[in-house]
Amino acid sequence: MAGLVALEAPATSGSNPDVTLLYDINGLADDAPRWFDRTMEFVGEYGILLALVLVVLWCWWGARKRGSLDDAASSVAAVVWAPLAAGVAVLVNVPIRSFVERPRPFMDHQGLEVLVKGKTDFSFVSDHATLAMAIGAGLFIAHRKLGLAAIGLAVLEGFCRVFMGVHYPTDVVGGFALGTAVALLLSPLASALLTPLARGIGRSSGWVSRLVWAPVEPAVELPQSQDAPGPSEERDLAA
Repeated sequence: MAGLVALEAPATSGSNPDVTLLYDINGLADDAPRWFDRTMEFVGEYGILLALVLVVLWCWWGARKRGSLDDAASSVAAVVWAPLAAGVAVLVNVPIRSFVERPRPFMDHQGLEVLVKGKTDFSFVSDHATLAMAIGAGLFIAHRKLGLAAIGLAVLEGFCRVFMGVHYPTDVVGGFALGTAVALLLSPLASALLTPLARGIGRSSGWVSRLVWAPVEPAVELPQSQDAPGPSEERDLAA
């Protein structure tokens, strides 16, 4: 616990890189226009999480269109695991927060520009960073490109939380580590449980099966009419 106590010391200089980086990033909010601060407040509190939900839906929509039911079921199961991993990671964070009991940075340090009021719970680990990175790491398993996009959004989420003055940088890094660990370490177990379930849904009748498998119908080539002249006949007619 000595390291945690040292971490909480109200340092305001280079003696504590965590606090120094906090002031450097949060200082940007003090210099930015009011409209930019309000935009970052919305993006950091709600916007990026909503964007991640849209990325999950986009990835799910594409996963359904695999050529075989088995491929679609495994892909959809991997996509579904991403938001589930975020939920599991937040639950894991509950005892971590209670054990560390780290106050919000504005409670120990003066001069911070706090964009969101009313944050009275503990600071370490950041729930927003944990949620975002768990979704990003989970989607990376399902789809590399969309997963990288989601991870990029998660990094932006972490920056916003420090910019808003509600988290230390190490709160964000801890959230990234927790979200990634839960998403990756529990992925094999999740796949073993979710893939058979997805396969069963895909085999069911009606519209429910399309939640898992909706293959793209191949284009049907219309037969050429016997009355229509072929290429050779067209040349003869032209002559």
